Amino acid sequence: MKRKLNSRFIGLSIAVIVLLTISLTFIFYHQMREQVRADLAGALQLIEEGSEVTPRALASRYDSEDHLRITLIDADGTVLFDNWANASKMENHQGREEVKTAEETGRGFSVRDSETRGINSYYYAEKLSNGKVLRVAREAKGIWSLFVDMMPAAIIIGGVAIVISVLLTHALTRQLIKPINEMAKNIDNYTIVPEYRELDPFVHKIRSQHEDILKAAKMRQDFTANVSHELKTPLTAISGYAEIIENGMAGPRETRSFAVEIHKNADRLLKLINDIIQLSQLDQAREGENFQSMDLYESVKKCAETLSVNAEKRKVIFEYDGEPCPITGDPAMIEELIYNLGENAIRYNNPGGYVNIFARHVAGHPVLTVADNGIGIPKDQQDRVFERFYRVDKSRSKATGGTGLGLSIVKHIVELHDARLNLESEPGQGTTISVIF
Repeated sequence: MKRKLNSRFIGLSIAVIVLLTISLTFIFYHQMREQVRADLAGALQLIEEGSEVTPRALASRYDSEDHLRITLIDADGTVLFDNWANASKMENHQGREEVKTAEETGRGFSVRDSETRGINSYYYAEKLSNGKVLRVAREAKGIWSLFVDMMPAAIIIGGVAIVISVLLTHALTRQLIKPINEMAKNIDNYTIVPEYRELDPFVHKIRSQHEDILKAAKMRQDFTANVSHELKTPLTAISGYAEIIENGMAGPRETRSFAVEIHKNADRLLKLINDIIQLSQLDQAREGENFQSMDLYESVKKCAETLSVNAEKRKVIFEYDGEPCPITGDPAMIEELIYNLGENAIRYNNPGGYVNIFARHVAGHPVLTVADNGIGIPKDQQDRVFERFYRVDKSRSKATGGTGLGLSIVKHIVELHDARLNLESEPGQGTTISVIF
């Protein structure tokens, strides 16, 4: 930042000095030109007032050493007298700009440049009462010579300006950066307000991202701890039962019973790993990826066969109904969403209970509804049921093989489809979960 400010201030200083030098050169040149014109007009008037304006009289008073050039021109353009040159050898002057203007308006002024010497010749002419034209001239610096003369001063001033710019830039940069550095050091201190209002959105964004990072880090830490705990339980059981069998401490009946437990815990372990993998994939998935036009009700029908078998095992009545509901989504995710909600409703139900799944339009929106009359969810826990590994009834969940990740997967899928979740539940009366697309 300092380097950029230095280069920009130095560049700005040089540009300002160059523009100022050029501008002053033009101003000085214009003023000098007007001053020369006024001086020549005054000199011509003195010549006219001094004596008779004839070649003889002029020759007696002015010679070639005089700094002022005096020329007398006849009405036909013939040069009658010139104190700097031989008049008889000079060309006709009738076409000269200042002479022509004087004949037309009474007075004429012109400037002719000398590209080789960098000096201009200034001419002022006036028409006399006898029809002749009296012209006076002098040499003075041209605009380019004036500019060259000003360059040393401009270079000195430019050097001083650059040094001052560098010093001011360092001081200004320190002053500008200090509040930013202080803000960076105290980004977590919300009592410190940015000194510059322009930094408010930036600081707010940084603090928000910082909070998100800390929150995500804590979630990962908690998730790792929960995964370790959840994996440890079935692995411990499998290891324990296997060790007993290996040491010959179990008879035929116990061996069969232990094998059943090993198989049950292995299934739970496998389901847990599958759910963790799926959550990881959902974390990396992007909204709109693999989306296509599909029918929500057709997905319900696909999941119904598997869900009805699970419901029958737990002696729960399972029913589904609906109407064609076109949506845009990922078919695999939508089926996983339906299956997890249905499986959850069956698992946390009572023998003889029911689970109903509907796909229909409500207020113009496709809606998936899963309703049951199971154990229900207490009010104080309804906001947490979609957290990873959170269980309302932990003992029941473990007994039925739940991983505590089903509703977390549901929440992820709903978010990826830009849908909304609605949960209504009463303990002992059941739960209704709706997904509004």
